[in-house]
This record gives sequence, C-alpha cells and structure tokens, in this order.
Amino acid sequence: MAEHTRVSDVRTASYEADPEQVRRVLLLYSGGLDTSVMLKWIQDEYDAEVVALTVNLGQPGEDYEVVRGKALRLGALDCKVVDAREEFAREYIVPAIKANALYGGGYPLFTALGRPLIAKLAVEAAREFECDTIAHGCTGKGNDQVRIEATIATLAPELQVIAPVRSWRMGREEEIAYAREHGIPVKGGTEVAPYSIDDNLWGRSSEGRWIEDLACAPEDDVFQLVTRPEEAPDEAEEVSVEFARGVPVALNGERLDLVELIERAGEIGARHGVGIVDHIEDRIVGLKVRDIYEAPAAAILLTAHQELEKLVCTIHQNQTKPELDRRWAYLVYAGLWWEPLRGDLDAYMERVNEQVTGTIALKLYKGGARVVRRESSNAVYDAALAGFGESGGLFSQQASPGFIELWSLQSRMAWRLRARDGER
Repeated sequence: MAEHTRVSDVRTASYEADPEQVRRVLLLYSGGLDTSVMLKWIQDEYDAEVVALTVNLGQPGEDYEVVRGKALRLGALDCKVVDAREEFAREYIVPAIKANALYGGGYPLFTALGRPLIAKLAVEAAREFECDTIAHGCTGKGNDQVRIEATIATLAPELQVIAPVRSWRMGREEEIAYAREHGIPVKGGTEVAPYSIDDNLWGRSSEGRWIEDLACAPEDDVFQLVTRPEEAPDEAEEVSVEFARGVPVALNGERLDLVELIERAGEIGARHGVGIVDHIEDRIVGLKVRDIYEAPAAAILLTAHQELEKLVCTIHQNQTKPELDRRWAYLVYAGLWWEPLRGDLDAYMERVNEQVTGTIALKLYKGGARVVRRESSNAVYDAALAGFGESGGLFSQQASPGFIELWSLQSRMAWRLRARDGER
C-alpha cells in the first residue's frame, strides 16, 4: 500500500479509532467505488473483520441483493440491508414538512435528514454484530462527516470511528487502480463518474464537474430525476394535496401510505420540471459551494403545507413560525439532529400543526408549482368579511377610524417631535 494511504496514529477527537484497538468494523456500504475500496482496505490496513450495512432510504434503481452479494464477495462477514423508507418518511421527512424546512431558502435537506437515521441504524447494527468501530465514506470537505460522527458520538460514545476517504488521500484514479489491483468490480467500468450523487425519497443532489464553475449554466446530463422545464408537457396539470394535522395523507383525493404519496408526488412533479434548485450554499465546515438539487416531491408538499399553514394560523403565528422554521432547518443541516433545541422546536411545530388540516391544489407547468385552490375547516378566513361589501359578523367598518387613530398614535407623535427639531 502506498505511503499516503496508511493508517495514521494521529487523532484529534476522542472517538477516532486507535488502529491497535480496531477488531471488527461496521461499514456503511453503498456498493459504489469508495465504499467497495474501503471494504477491502479496512481488512488489509487494520487486519480487521468487516460487517457491511446498506440502508434503503428510497434511492431509485438500486438492486440491494446485488449490493449485498458484492459486499460478501469482497470479504464482508455479513451485509445487512435495512429498508428504512417508512421510518425515514414518518420520523424525519414529516417533521421537516411541519417545519417547512429549507436551508438557505432552497435546499430541502434530503441528505441532511437521511444521515442521522443512517448513523442511528449503524449504531444499532454495530451493537448487534459486536463491532467496536464504525466506518463511513465521507470526505473532510462535506457536512455528512459531521452529521454521521456527531450522531455516533451522541448515541454510542463507546464506539470508535474511521473515515478512510478523509485520511487516505486517494484520488479517483488511484481508487480505480486499487480496485483493479484487488479485483473489485467498478460500477460503470473504469470511467470516472462525472458527478458526485446522493439521492433518496426526498430528493437528489449533484456536485462536481462544471457545477463547481459558477460561470457555467446547468448542462442537460445532470438532470436524471426531473424533466428539464423546457421539455416538460405543454399542458398544465393540477395536483391537490390533503393534510391531516400537518401530515400529507392524500393526493388528488386518493388516500395513500406516506412513502407512496411522496413517491407519487415526486413522479408528478418530475414530469413537469418542478423542483430544480441551483443553489449556492454555506457549508458548516466553512466552504461556500454550489449544488444542483432535484426535489420534486419536496417542492410540491412543502409549498402546499406552507400555504395551508398560513391559511389556518393567525398573523402573529405567521410572523413568528418562519423564524423558528429557519432555526430548525439550520440545526438539521448542521448535523445537530440530537440537539435538545430541535426537540423543543418540534413541540412547537406539533402544536401549530394541530390545526393544519385541509386541501391545497397547485397547478404545475414547466417548472412552476403555483397554488390555485385552498380549503380548510380551520381557516382563519371568512369570504363574507374579506371583500369590500357591508360590515357583518365580527367586523365593523364603523370601528375603523378609532382603530386607525390609536394604531398610528406613537408614529404620529414621534414624527411631530422630530419635525419640531428639524429632522425629517
């Protein structure tokens, strides 16, 4: 093994593995080049046994039996495949919907939501297989290392962590050469993949290649989930989303299980070019990066939820909750899923969403998702009072002059005092 790939004894965190104490490793395994090379490398460099864990969060097109078979052929003692789609949807995506969760105004947090669940499942599997160490394939430049390692250190301080990609400093070509040398199959042959991809039930991200050049417009080949808007159907489509206490329960009047509803919403949105986000993002490790996101289900369900919430909440709730939504999203983005403040915010989100029941209809057309109809028995709205007709019920137009006088009192007094002193 080349010198630059050797295990280092230098550790800067208490949970980083001591090479002398690594006996059995739980590897988060995707079946791709990085984790396949890692599976072999850990066995050789640490003289350790490896158990692989593969988590299904709704990644499209994966054959998990093939992934499992590959891990076993590469020497894994076992490869556990966990279908976590329902847990991901119920325990992670639903809270995000209730919090209208977008980071930086655009990113719907699909990777950030998945990582603490994957790490939690890794802890459970590590204990099940009596592993002393967990290994992941994150680099030293991304947020995922924070999300995974913070979760492990929180839930299982007795476990060690190794991050080979962060420490071995292999380039892509060196990984391919290592794979060839050790008979590791490389998905797609030996051609270097043009983008770094992460996807799950809630969306898909692409990094690398031209995306890093801010002067470049998106190239067509990056869009593998969402139809390019200019190629979307020429006819608009209306889609309605029904919510019960903040949880989406029906699409176009059809009651669906949560996972199926999210998948169906994603398919409809993708067909109409909805959910493309070209995003400049402030990472928590200090970098500013550009990502291309494809999140059609999130674009539909978050838009519908936010509109319904606005309809049933008071002006004071509608002014306050977005501030807490942003704080919730930041905690999740920053890898602090287990931070008590997030639980505190969840309690508030739950309280508000007790009233978020009703139906929102959106019109989808060439990349746009526009709200066109709203219905809720909890709406803080009365059509008879909203117009310009006669007063009625709870509203009296005759009371308006007195309200205006009191409402503007301090502003009028302040203006006069400043005018007296020559200010404007």
